[in-house]
Amino acid sequence: MDPIDLKPFSQACQNNRDPILHHLKRLFADCGNVLEVGSGTGQHAVHFAKNLPQVNWYTSDLPEHHEGIQLWLDECQLPNLHAPLALDVQGTWPPLPSIDAAFTANTVHIMSWDAVQAMFSGLAQRLPVGGLLVVYGPMNYGGSYTSESNERFDVWLKAQDPERGIRDYEKLLSLGQSVGLEAREDNEMPANNRLLVWQKG
Repeated sequence: MDPIDLKPFSQACQNNRDPILHHLKRLFADCGNVLEVGSGTGQHAVHFAKNLPQVNWYTSDLPEHHEGIQLWLDECQLPNLHAPLALDVQGTWPPLPSIDAAFTANTVHIMSWDAVQAMFSGLAQRLPVGGLLVVYGPMNYGGSYTSESNERFDVWLKAQDPERGIRDYEKLLSLGQSVGLEAREDNEMPANNRLLVWQKG
């Protein structure tokens, strides 16, 4: 079997990539370099780099995910899509290119809260003034779930690891403010998800 046929696949990525891209086309219209934190399977990176040819898209994740990401990159051979960087947000960050924006999808509920804090802090240090942080995923508001499906998902997440869980929107806003990231947008997305945007002040 061709190794390309073994590349990882997420149906959720397939479903949400176009709704996310709709916003990224606007948000990243003037961006040169974008860092994706937690590239996962690599599907988002390929789709976004293909449809945002003006953007140099830098993938990153823990090393155990690099092989799968690289399979997607090898298949598409896009000149603006870059090999995954080894990034553990709670560890020593690797040397990064000068970035204009950062994107992360479905990570803040998988990471521990300490890791979420480390990610926000690390990105705030590396974004330029005016740089954007775009976060996609499910959120709670006022300490409440926005749907029964999100509540079931949260129970499942915490059963896998008590440090996981859907985050409170207000808590993320406070975190962003504490590291110099100003909340700019809260966009409703399909399947009870949100697309949040911060800008470095």
